[in-house]
Amino acid sequence: MKNRSCGIIALLCFSSVAIVLDAFVAPTSSNYRQQKQLLALQETLSTQVGVQSVDKTLKGIDNPGSYDPTEGNSAPLSRNNRGEVWNQQRARPRRNRKSAAMRGMVRECIVTPSNFIYPLFIHDEDSNTAISSMPGCERHSLDSMLREVGESMELGVKSFVLFPMVPNKLKTNLGVEAYNPEGIVPRAIRMIKEKYPESIVVTDVALDPYSDQGHDGVVEDGKILNDVTINQLCKQVICQAEAGADIVAPSDMMDGRVKAIRDALDSEGFTDVSILSYTAKYASAYYGPFRDALDSHPGFGDKKTYQQDPANGREALIEAALDAEEGADILMVKPGMPYLDVIRRLKDASPLPIAAYHVSGEYAMIKAAVEKGWL
Repeated sequence: MKNRSCGIIALLCFSSVAIVLDAFVAPTSSNYRQQKQLLALQETLSTQVGVQSVDKTLKGIDNPGSYDPTEGNSAPLSRNNRGEVWNQQRARPRRNRKSAAMRGMVRECIVTPSNFIYPLFIHDEDSNTAISSMPGCERHSLDSMLREVGESMELGVKSFVLFPMVPNKLKTNLGVEAYNPEGIVPRAIRMIKEKYPESIVVTDVALDPYSDQGHDGVVEDGKILNDVTINQLCKQVICQAEAGADIVAPSDMMDGRVKAIRDALDSEGFTDVSILSYTAKYASAYYGPFRDALDSHPGFGDKKTYQQDPANGREALIEAALDAEEGADILMVKPGMPYLDVIRRLKDASPLPIAAYHVSGEYAMIKAAVEKGWL
Protein backbone atom coordinates (compact mmCIF):
# COMPACT_ATOMS: atom_id res chain seq x y z
CA MET A 1 0.00 0.00 0.00
CA LYS A 2 3.12 2.20 0.47
CA ASN A 3 1.96 5.66 1.57
CA ARG A 4 -0.85 5.91 -0.95
CA SER A 5 -4.57 5.51 -0.74
CA CYS A 6 -5.74 1.94 -0.89
CA GLY A 7 -8.82 2.95 -2.87
CA ILE A 8 -12.45 2.32 -2.11
CA ILE A 9 -13.17 0.17 0.92
CA ALA A 10 -16.29 -1.41 2.30
CA LEU A 11 -16.76 -0.58 5.98
CA LEU A 12 -18.82 -2.82 8.21
CA CYS A 13 -21.11 -0.89 10.55
CA PHE A 14 -22.52 -2.66 13.56
CA SER A 15 -25.07 -2.16 16.30
CA SER A 16 -24.03 -0.83 19.69
CA VAL A 17 -23.98 -3.45 22.41
CA ALA A 18 -22.05 -3.84 25.64
CA ILE A 19 -19.02 -6.13 25.59
CA VAL A 20 -18.60 -8.27 28.68
CA LEU A 21 -15.38 -10.21 29.22
CA ASP A 22 -15.59 -13.58 30.90
CA ALA A 23 -13.67 -13.52 34.16
CA PHE A 24 -10.52 -15.62 34.42
CA VAL A 25 -10.20 -17.46 37.72
CA ALA A 26 -6.63 -18.38 38.62
CA PRO A 27 -6.23 -22.02 39.72
CA THR A 28 -5.34 -22.72 43.33
CA SER A 29 -2.03 -24.36 44.21
CA SER A 30 -3.76 -27.64 45.07
CA ASN A 31 -5.15 -28.23 41.59
CA TYR A 32 -2.75 -26.16 39.44
CA ARG A 33 -0.70 -29.14 38.25
CA GLN A 34 -3.80 -31.18 37.44
CA GLN A 35 -5.33 -28.33 35.43
CA LYS A 36 -2.05 -27.71 33.59
CA GLN A 37 -1.87 -31.39 32.61
CA LEU A 38 -5.50 -31.30 31.48
CA LEU A 39 -4.88 -28.22 29.33
CA ALA A 40 -1.85 -29.88 27.76
CA LEU A 41 -3.92 -32.98 26.98
CA GLN A 42 -6.71 -30.86 25.47
CA GLU A 43 -4.18 -29.02 23.29
CA THR A 44 -2.76 -32.33 22.08
CA LEU A 45 -6.20 -33.72 21.31
CA SER A 46 -7.21 -30.49 19.58
CA THR A 47 -4.13 -30.65 17.35
CA GLN A 48 -4.78 -34.29 16.53
CA VAL A 49 -8.44 -33.70 15.77
CA GLY A 50 -7.58 -30.76 13.55
CA VAL A 51 -5.64 -32.90 11.07
CA GLN A 52 -8.12 -35.77 10.82
CA SER A 53 -10.11 -36.26 7.63
CA VAL A 54 -13.76 -37.22 7.99
CA ASP A 55 -15.74 -39.07 5.35
CA LYS A 56 -18.83 -36.85 5.45
CA THR A 57 -21.05 -39.52 3.91
CA LEU A 58 -20.78 -41.36 7.27
CA LYS A 59 -21.65 -44.58 5.46
CA GLY A 60 -20.55 -47.91 6.88
CA ILE A 61 -19.67 -46.63 10.35
CA ASP A 62 -22.53 -48.40 12.18
CA ASN A 63 -23.90 -51.91 12.28
CA PRO A 64 -26.47 -52.89 9.62
CA GLY A 65 -29.98 -51.92 10.69
CA SER A 66 -28.79 -49.08 12.95
CA TYR A 67 -30.72 -45.82 12.95
CA ASP A 68 -29.72 -43.52 10.06
CA PRO A 69 -30.91 -39.88 10.40
CA THR A 70 -30.86 -39.52 6.58
CA GLU A 71 -33.35 -42.33 5.92
CA GLY A 72 -37.06 -42.81 6.49
CA ASN A 73 -40.19 -40.79 5.79
CA SER A 74 -39.44 -38.17 8.46
CA ALA A 75 -35.65 -38.11 8.27
CA PRO A 76 -34.23 -34.99 9.99
CA LEU A 77 -31.24 -34.90 7.62
CA SER A 78 -30.69 -35.56 3.92
CA ARG A 79 -27.73 -35.88 1.55
CA ASN A 80 -26.26 -33.24 -0.74
CA ASN A 81 -25.17 -33.68 -4.35
CA ARG A 82 -21.92 -35.25 -3.16
CA GLY A 83 -23.67 -37.84 -1.00
CA GLU A 84 -22.61 -36.11 2.21
CA VAL A 85 -24.84 -35.67 5.26
CA TRP A 86 -26.71 -32.38 4.91
CA ASN A 87 -28.95 -30.37 7.21
CA GLN A 88 -30.98 -28.24 4.78
CA GLN A 89 -30.72 -25.01 6.72
CA ARG A 90 -29.90 -21.79 4.90
CA ALA A 91 -29.32 -19.56 7.93
CA ARG A 92 -26.14 -20.67 9.72
CA PRO A 93 -24.87 -18.10 12.26
CA ARG A 94 -21.64 -20.11 12.64
CA ARG A 95 -20.51 -18.89 9.21
CA ASN A 96 -19.78 -15.51 10.83
CA ARG A 97 -17.58 -17.26 13.44
CA LYS A 98 -15.60 -19.61 11.19
CA SER A 99 -12.19 -17.93 11.58
CA ALA A 100 -10.43 -15.25 13.59
CA ALA A 101 -10.41 -12.97 10.54
CA MET A 102 -14.13 -13.49 9.98
CA ARG A 103 -14.95 -12.85 13.64
CA GLY A 104 -12.85 -9.70 13.53
CA MET A 105 -14.62 -8.47 10.41
CA VAL A 106 -18.10 -8.66 11.96
CA ARG A 107 -17.23 -7.74 15.55
CA GLU A 108 -19.64 -5.23 17.08
CA CYS A 109 -18.83 -1.92 18.80
CA ILE A 110 -15.38 -1.40 17.31
CA VAL A 111 -13.83 -0.11 14.07
CA THR A 112 -10.32 -1.32 13.29
CA PRO A 113 -8.50 -2.25 10.05
CA SER A 114 -10.00 -5.73 10.38
CA ASN A 115 -13.45 -4.23 9.76
CA PHE A 116 -12.48 -3.06 6.27
CA ILE A 117 -12.70 -4.93 2.99
CA TYR A 118 -10.13 -3.83 0.40
CA PRO A 119 -11.38 -3.91 -3.22
CA LEU A 120 -8.68 -5.09 -5.62
CA PHE A 121 -9.02 -4.49 -9.34
CA ILE A 122 -7.15 -7.17 -11.28
CA HIS A 123 -6.34 -7.98 -14.89
CA ASP A 124 -4.39 -10.60 -16.84
CA GLU A 125 -1.45 -8.37 -17.69
CA ASP A 126 2.19 -8.38 -16.61
CA SER A 127 2.11 -4.81 -15.28
CA ASN A 128 -0.28 -2.51 -13.46
CA THR A 129 -2.44 0.14 -15.14
CA ALA A 130 -3.45 3.38 -13.43
CA ILE A 131 -7.18 4.12 -13.20
CA SER A 132 -7.40 7.78 -14.24
CA SER A 133 -10.79 8.47 -12.64
CA MET A 134 -9.61 6.96 -9.33
CA PRO A 135 -6.27 8.67 -8.55
CA GLY A 136 -3.96 6.41 -6.57
CA CYS A 137 -5.75 3.22 -7.64
CA GLU A 138 -4.75 0.80 -10.35
CA ARG A 139 -5.57 -2.49 -11.99
CA HIS A 140 -3.14 -5.02 -10.59
CA SER A 141 -1.36 -7.89 -12.23
CA LEU A 142 -1.83 -11.06 -10.18
CA ASP A 143 1.71 -10.80 -8.81
CA SER A 144 1.12 -7.19 -7.78
CA MET A 145 -2.21 -8.20 -6.26
CA LEU A 146 -0.42 -10.72 -4.07
CA ARG A 147 2.09 -8.12 -2.89
CA GLU A 148 -0.74 -5.69 -2.13
CA VAL A 149 -2.49 -8.33 -0.05
CA GLY A 150 0.71 -8.98 1.91
CA GLU A 151 1.27 -5.28 2.67
CA SER A 152 -2.37 -4.85 3.67
CA MET A 153 -2.26 -7.86 5.98
CA GLU A 154 0.67 -6.27 7.80
CA LEU A 155 -1.48 -3.18 8.39
CA GLY A 156 -4.35 -5.25 9.78
CA VAL A 157 -6.61 -5.31 6.70
CA LYS A 158 -7.38 -9.00 6.26
CA SER A 159 -10.36 -9.00 3.89
CA PHE A 160 -10.25 -8.47 0.14
CA VAL A 161 -12.84 -8.39 -2.63
CA LEU A 162 -11.80 -9.11 -6.21
CA PHE A 163 -13.03 -7.24 -9.28
CA PRO A 164 -11.71 -8.45 -12.65
CA MET A 165 -11.24 -6.63 -15.94
CA VAL A 166 -12.07 -9.25 -18.55
CA PRO A 167 -10.86 -8.99 -22.18
CA ASN A 168 -13.63 -8.19 -24.65
CA LYS A 169 -12.96 -11.39 -26.59
CA LEU A 170 -14.10 -13.42 -23.55
CA LYS A 171 -17.32 -11.48 -22.99
CA THR A 172 -20.68 -13.00 -24.01
CA ASN A 173 -24.33 -12.31 -23.24
CA LEU A 174 -24.49 -15.44 -21.06
CA GLY A 175 -21.27 -14.52 -19.25
CA VAL A 176 -19.87 -18.05 -19.41
CA GLU A 177 -16.36 -16.83 -18.54
CA ALA A 178 -17.72 -16.08 -15.04
CA TYR A 179 -17.52 -19.79 -14.19
CA ASN A 180 -14.35 -20.74 -16.03
CA PRO A 181 -12.26 -22.54 -13.35
CA GLU A 182 -9.10 -21.21 -15.02
CA GLY A 183 -10.46 -17.66 -15.28
CA ILE A 184 -8.71 -14.76 -13.62
CA VAL A 185 -10.82 -14.73 -10.44
CA PRO A 186 -10.46 -18.44 -9.54
CA ARG A 187 -6.72 -18.20 -10.17
CA ALA A 188 -6.48 -15.08 -8.01
CA ILE A 189 -8.42 -16.76 -5.20
CA ARG A 190 -6.11 -19.78 -5.23
CA MET A 191 -3.01 -17.56 -5.19
CA ILE A 192 -4.19 -15.53 -2.20
CA LYS A 193 -5.43 -18.47 -0.15
CA GLU A 194 -2.28 -20.46 -0.80
CA LYS A 195 0.04 -17.69 0.42
CA TYR A 196 -2.27 -16.07 2.98
CA PRO A 197 -4.67 -18.78 4.19
CA GLU A 198 -5.75 -16.62 7.14
CA SER A 199 -7.09 -13.90 4.81
CA ILE A 200 -10.74 -13.53 3.83
CA VAL A 201 -11.34 -13.57 0.08
CA VAL A 202 -14.64 -12.08 -1.07
CA THR A 203 -15.85 -12.48 -4.64
CA ASP A 204 -18.20 -10.31 -6.66
CA VAL A 205 -21.15 -12.27 -8.05
CA ALA A 206 -22.61 -10.64 -11.17
CA LEU A 207 -22.25 -10.95 -14.92
CA ASP A 208 -21.36 -7.37 -15.89
CA PRO A 209 -17.54 -7.89 -16.04
CA TYR A 210 -18.16 -10.89 -18.34
CA SER A 211 -21.07 -9.52 -20.39
CA ASP A 212 -20.81 -8.11 -23.89
CA GLN A 213 -23.94 -6.12 -22.99
CA GLY A 214 -22.38 -4.43 -19.95
CA HIS A 215 -25.25 -5.49 -17.69
CA ASP A 216 -25.38 -7.55 -14.52
CA GLY A 217 -27.59 -10.18 -16.16
CA VAL A 218 -28.49 -11.94 -19.38
CA VAL A 219 -30.22 -9.66 -21.90
CA GLU A 220 -33.09 -10.44 -24.28
CA ASP A 221 -34.70 -7.70 -26.38
CA GLY A 222 -33.40 -5.03 -24.03
CA LYS A 223 -34.73 -6.78 -20.91
CA ILE A 224 -32.63 -8.30 -18.13
CA LEU A 225 -33.76 -11.90 -17.60
CA ASN A 226 -34.06 -12.54 -13.87
CA ASP A 227 -34.19 -16.33 -13.55
CA VAL A 228 -31.86 -17.07 -16.47
CA THR A 229 -29.32 -14.77 -14.85
CA ILE A 230 -29.64 -16.55 -11.50
CA ASN A 231 -28.91 -19.85 -13.24
CA GLN A 232 -25.57 -18.41 -14.41
CA LEU A 233 -24.83 -16.88 -11.01
CA CYS A 234 -25.22 -20.26 -9.33
CA LYS A 235 -22.54 -21.67 -11.63
CA GLN A 236 -20.35 -18.67 -10.86
CA VAL A 237 -20.51 -19.07 -7.07
CA ILE A 238 -19.76 -22.80 -7.21
CA CYS A 239 -16.69 -22.06 -9.34
CA GLN A 240 -15.59 -19.41 -6.84
CA ALA A 241 -16.24 -21.64 -3.83
CA GLU A 242 -14.27 -24.50 -5.37
CA ALA A 243 -11.34 -22.10 -5.82
CA GLY A 244 -11.44 -21.25 -2.10
CA ALA A 245 -13.61 -18.12 -1.73
CA ASP A 246 -14.64 -17.42 1.86
CA ILE A 247 -17.53 -15.08 1.02
CA VAL A 248 -19.55 -14.59 -2.16
CA ALA A 249 -21.14 -11.18 -2.67
CA PRO A 250 -24.03 -11.05 -5.16
CA SER A 251 -24.20 -7.49 -6.50
CA ASP A 252 -26.63 -8.19 -9.37
CA MET A 253 -29.91 -7.33 -7.58
CA MET A 254 -31.91 -10.13 -9.24
CA ASP A 255 -35.00 -11.19 -7.26
CA GLY A 256 -34.48 -14.45 -5.33
CA ARG A 257 -30.80 -14.84 -6.09
CA VAL A 258 -29.71 -15.17 -2.44
CA LYS A 259 -31.96 -18.20 -1.92
CA ALA A 260 -30.75 -19.86 -5.10
CA ILE A 261 -27.09 -19.14 -4.32
CA ARG A 262 -27.43 -20.40 -0.74
CA ASP A 263 -29.07 -23.62 -1.94
CA ALA A 264 -26.46 -24.07 -4.69
CA LEU A 265 -23.60 -23.69 -2.21
CA ASP A 266 -25.19 -25.97 0.38
CA SER A 267 -26.12 -28.68 -2.12
CA GLU A 268 -22.49 -28.80 -3.30
CA GLY A 269 -21.13 -29.05 0.25
CA PHE A 270 -20.05 -25.40 0.71
CA THR A 271 -22.13 -24.67 3.81
CA ASP A 272 -19.25 -22.63 5.32
CA VAL A 273 -19.11 -20.15 2.43
CA SER A 274 -20.83 -16.93 3.52
CA ILE A 275 -23.08 -14.61 1.52
CA LEU A 276 -22.56 -10.85 1.73
CA SER A 277 -25.60 -9.60 -0.13
CA TYR A 278 -25.78 -6.25 -1.89
CA THR A 279 -29.17 -5.75 -0.26
CA ALA A 280 -29.83 -2.08 -0.98
CA LYS A 281 -27.85 -1.24 -4.11
CA TYR A 282 -29.14 2.02 -5.50
CA ALA A 283 -28.91 3.13 -9.13
CA SER A 284 -26.24 5.82 -9.03
CA ALA A 285 -23.82 7.92 -11.07
CA TYR A 286 -21.32 7.33 -8.25
CA TYR A 287 -20.37 4.01 -9.92
CA GLY A 288 -18.78 5.70 -12.95
CA PRO A 289 -15.09 5.38 -11.95
CA PHE A 290 -15.63 1.74 -10.98
CA ARG A 291 -17.03 1.00 -14.42
CA ASP A 292 -13.99 2.74 -15.91
CA ALA A 293 -11.79 0.40 -13.89
CA LEU A 294 -13.47 -2.73 -15.26
CA ASP A 295 -14.59 -1.41 -18.66
CA SER A 296 -18.10 -2.48 -17.69
CA HIS A 297 -20.34 0.47 -18.60
CA PRO A 298 -23.84 -0.60 -19.72
CA GLY A 299 -23.93 -1.26 -23.46
CA PHE A 300 -27.38 0.32 -23.61
CA GLY A 301 -29.79 2.09 -21.27
CA ASP A 302 -29.17 2.00 -17.54
CA LYS A 303 -29.58 -0.41 -14.62
CA LYS A 304 -32.71 1.05 -13.09
CA THR A 305 -34.89 -2.01 -13.75
CA TYR A 306 -32.90 -3.99 -11.19
CA GLN A 307 -31.01 -1.51 -9.00
CA GLN A 308 -33.10 0.42 -6.47
CA ASP A 309 -34.66 3.83 -7.04
CA PRO A 310 -32.70 6.43 -5.01
CA ALA A 311 -35.98 7.94 -3.79
CA ASN A 312 -37.07 4.74 -2.03
CA GLY A 313 -35.83 4.19 1.50
CA ARG A 314 -38.54 1.81 2.75
CA GLU A 315 -37.94 -0.51 -0.18
CA ALA A 316 -34.58 -1.39 1.39
CA LEU A 317 -36.46 -2.98 4.29
CA ILE A 318 -38.25 -5.31 1.87
CA GLU A 319 -34.96 -6.33 0.26
CA ALA A 320 -33.33 -6.83 3.67
CA ALA A 321 -36.13 -9.03 4.96
CA LEU A 322 -36.02 -11.18 1.81
CA ASP A 323 -32.23 -11.53 1.86
CA ALA A 324 -32.19 -12.51 5.53
CA GLU A 325 -34.94 -15.07 4.98
CA GLU A 326 -33.13 -16.48 1.96
CA GLY A 327 -29.89 -17.06 3.86
CA ALA A 328 -27.70 -13.94 3.67
CA ASP A 329 -25.08 -13.62 6.41
CA ILE A 330 -24.26 -9.91 5.94
CA LEU A 331 -26.35 -7.12 4.35
CA MET A 332 -24.80 -4.28 2.35
CA VAL A 333 -25.91 -0.76 1.47
CA LYS A 334 -24.34 0.83 -1.63
CA PRO A 335 -23.37 3.68 -2.01
CA GLY A 336 -22.50 4.31 1.62
CA MET A 337 -22.35 7.99 2.54
CA PRO A 338 -25.44 9.19 0.59
CA TYR A 339 -27.54 6.47 2.25
CA LEU A 340 -26.64 6.75 5.92
CA ASP A 341 -30.37 6.87 6.67
CA VAL A 342 -30.84 3.50 4.98
CA ILE A 343 -27.90 2.03 6.89
CA ARG A 344 -29.57 3.15 10.09
CA ARG A 345 -32.92 1.69 9.05
CA LEU A 346 -31.39 -1.70 8.27
CA LYS A 347 -29.37 -1.66 11.47
CA ASP A 348 -32.56 -1.08 13.47
CA ALA A 349 -34.53 -3.70 11.53
CA SER A 350 -32.03 -6.56 11.27
CA PRO A 351 -29.73 -8.38 13.72
CA LEU A 352 -27.37 -9.23 10.85
CA PRO A 353 -24.11 -7.30 10.31
CA ILE A 354 -24.62 -4.28 8.03
CA ALA A 355 -21.94 -3.32 5.50
CA ALA A 356 -21.62 0.03 3.74
CA TYR A 357 -19.76 0.42 0.45
CA HIS A 358 -17.75 3.63 0.08
CA VAL A 359 -17.90 3.58 -3.70
CA SER A 360 -15.59 4.82 -6.43
CA GLY A 361 -17.46 8.10 -7.02
CA GLU A 362 -17.31 9.03 -3.34
CA TYR A 363 -13.59 8.27 -3.33
CA ALA A 364 -12.99 10.27 -6.53
CA MET A 365 -14.85 13.33 -5.17
CA ILE A 366 -12.76 13.38 -2.00
CA LYS A 367 -9.52 12.98 -3.96
CA ALA A 368 -10.51 15.74 -6.39
CA ALA A 369 -11.43 18.12 -3.58
CA VAL A 370 -8.10 17.48 -1.87
CA GLU A 371 -6.20 18.06 -5.12
CA LYS A 372 -8.07 21.38 -5.52
CA GLY A 373 -7.21 22.35 -1.99
CA TRP A 374 -10.84 22.45 -0.93
CA LEU A 375 -10.36 19.74 1.69
